[in-house]
Amino acid sequence: MQIDLIKGHGSGNDFLLIDEITNSYSFSEDERAELATLLCDRNSELGADGILFIMKSNRADGRMRVFNTDGSEASMCGNGLRLVARYICEMRGLSEAVIETMKADLKVSKQADIYPNVTTYQVEISPVSFRLGDLPLNLNEPNLINENIPELSQELTFSALAVPNPHLISIVETEQLTSGVQKDISEKVNNPNELFPDGVNVSFVKSLDEGSIYVNTFERGVGFTNACGTAMSASSLVTCLQGLNNVDEIINVYNNGGKVQCVVHENDENYYIDLIGNATYLYQAKVEVEWGLKTFEVSSKEKFAEQQTYEKLQAEAQAYLKSTGL
Repeated sequence: MQIDLIKGHGSGNDFLLIDEITNSYSFSEDERAELATLLCDRNSELGADGILFIMKSNRADGRMRVFNTDGSEASMCGNGLRLVARYICEMRGLSEAVIETMKADLKVSKQADIYPNVTTYQVEISPVSFRLGDLPLNLNEPNLINENIPELSQELTFSALAVPNPHLISIVETEQLTSGVQKDISEKVNNPNELFPDGVNVSFVKSLDEGSIYVNTFERGVGFTNACGTAMSASSLVTCLQGLNNVDEIINVYNNGGKVQCVVHENDENYYIDLIGNATYLYQAKVEVEWGLKTFEVSSKEKFAEQQTYEKLQAEAQAYLKSTGL
C-alpha cells in the first residue's frame, strides 16, 4: 500500500501527518496502531514521536487522531494540533478553523510569526479538569494542587490535572532537573502501579525570568520528548495557580526543542489555554507499506526549506537557557 505523508514538528516534537481527507485511505484500528509502531521507529528511515491522522469531521473543519510510537492513542496533542491546524487551514484556504479531537472541538488560527519566517499557529487547549478521577489518579482526595505524594518523593510537591491528557507537574530547581529523579518517577508511574493505572505525563518545571518558564516532559507512551504541547500548557496554568505567572498574560515557555508561548484564561473558575508556536514542515514522502511483512520502504522524499529558519529560533532559545544555568 502506498501512503503519502508529511513529516513536521512543533517545538521539536515531531510527527508524521497522514491525510485521510483528500486521499482514499481507510485504516482499521489495528492498522493505525501498527503504522505508528512501524513508521515511528527511530531506527527506521522515518522515525517520529507519533502519527497524526487528519480526517473528515461531520461537525468541524477537520478531525485529528493521534497515535503514539507504542501504538496507543492519545486524547490530545498540542504540538501536533498546530501541525494539523496548518494543514487544514492551508488546504481549505482558512486563517482560522475548528478541529475535532477526542474530547473537544478546538479553535485554531494562523498567527504572526513567533520568530521571523517561522510559520506559527495558535491552538486551544481544553477542557481542563483537576478531578483526579479524570486522570485517573488513585488518591483519597478530590484534587491535588502543590502537594506531596510520599510514594513518589519526600521532597517534591506535585499538581495533577487533565487537559484532557493526564499531567503530573512539579515546580523544581535546576539541581532537581539534572538529578535523574524525573526519570525514576516517570518510569514508576508509567509502568504497572497503583497510583496511575493508565500512566501519566510527568513534567518538571523551572521558573526563569518573570513571564518565562522551562518545561521538561516525560510523555506517556513516548518517553522524554523535546516538547509536549499539553504539558507546556498545563505547566503554564500551574505556575499561574502558584502565583509565578499571571492569567491573561503571555508566558514564554522554553523547552529542549525551542520555545512556545502560552496564555492562560479563566472563565467562571474554568480554565483554557492558548498554545502559540511553530508548525514546521520537514519533508514530504511516499511510503510503500507491506502489511503482512510489517515492513515499509520510502520510495521518495522531498525536503522543505523551513527547518533552517526554525533552527535560528532554537539556537536563540538554547542560548537563553544556557544564560539561566540550564
